[in-house]
Amino acid sequence: MESLGAFLKSRRDRVTPAEVGLRTYGTSRRVPGLRREELAHLAGVSAGYYTRLEQGQAETASRQVLDALARALRLDPVETVHLHNLARQPAMPRLSEPRQEQPHPRVLALLESLGEAVPAVVLGRRGDVLAWNLTGHALKAEHIAFDAPQDPARRPSIPRMFFLDPLTRDLHRNWHELARIHVAFLRLTAGRYPTDARLAELIGELTMRSDDFATLWAAGDVADCTVGTMHLQHPTVGAVSVDYQVWLQPDSPDHRLEIYTPNDPSSADALRILAHQVGEEQAHSPRESAE
Repeated sequence: MESLGAFLKSRRDRVTPAEVGLRTYGTSRRVPGLRREELAHLAGVSAGYYTRLEQGQAETASRQVLDALARALRLDPVETVHLHNLARQPAMPRLSEPRQEQPHPRVLALLESLGEAVPAVVLGRRGDVLAWNLTGHALKAEHIAFDAPQDPARRPSIPRMFFLDPLTRDLHRNWHELARIHVAFLRLTAGRYPTDARLAELIGELTMRSDDFATLWAAGDVADCTVGTMHLQHPTVGAVSVDYQVWLQPDSPDHRLEIYTPNDPSSADALRILAHQVGEEQAHSPRESAE
C-alpha cells in the first residue's frame, strides 16, 4: 500500500534546505526539497546507506536511524509513528484475509449507556460501521437501513460513503477538510496493518473510483483522527455543527467509539429534535407495536 522508501521521498520533497539551515549558494536544483545526500548528512548516516533505504535495498533501519531521519525531516509524532510502522513491514508484504470484525461487548454496553441524547457510532479499523445508536444513524446516514451494521456484508463503509455517496458528500459542509483527514487517517491505518487485504482493496477501489481520493492519497498526508468539527446540512434538522471525539477501547484497540456533541445552542436544539424524532419513530414501529 505504501513503502518506507516512498514515504521518505515524499517527506524529503517537502523540506527545503532553508528550513533546515542548509545553504545552496544559488545553485540550480532538480529536486523540490532535500537531496538524498543532504538528508543523509542531517541524519548522520552515509548517503549510500540512505539511498539503499529509500530504494528498498537496505535491511531494516534501527530505531535510532529512524528517529534521526524523523528529526531531519521535521516529522510530527504521528508521522514518526507511521515511519516506524513502515520500517517494520516486509518489502513485499503478503496480503491476507482478516477475520470479520465484531464489536466488543463492553463497547456495545458503553454505546447503549449513552442512550439517544448523544449520537454515537462504533467504527472498525477500516471505517466500517459496526454499530450505532438511533441518533447516530439519523445524524450520519439516515438514508441507510439502521440494521445494516449487523450484517458484515451490508455494513456501511464511512470512507466509501464519504467519497462515493453524493448524499454523504452533500451532508458535510466542510467536506474538503474532513476528506483530507479521512485519507490521512486511512494512510496511518495502512501503515499499521500492511497485510490487510480488505484495507488494500478499499484503498485501491477509492483510488480508481474517486479522483478526489486519488489526489489526496497522492499527497501523502498522514494523521490521527481523534477530535474535530463537522459542519452538517442535515436533510431533516438543517444546519448542525458538532464536535466529534473518539474513545479508544483497551479491549479492542482497532475499534473506535465516535460521539458527537453540539457546538452551539441551535445545534443542541437540532440534536434534541433528532433524538425526539427517532424516539417517536421507534415507539410507533411495527415491532414495538406488536410487543
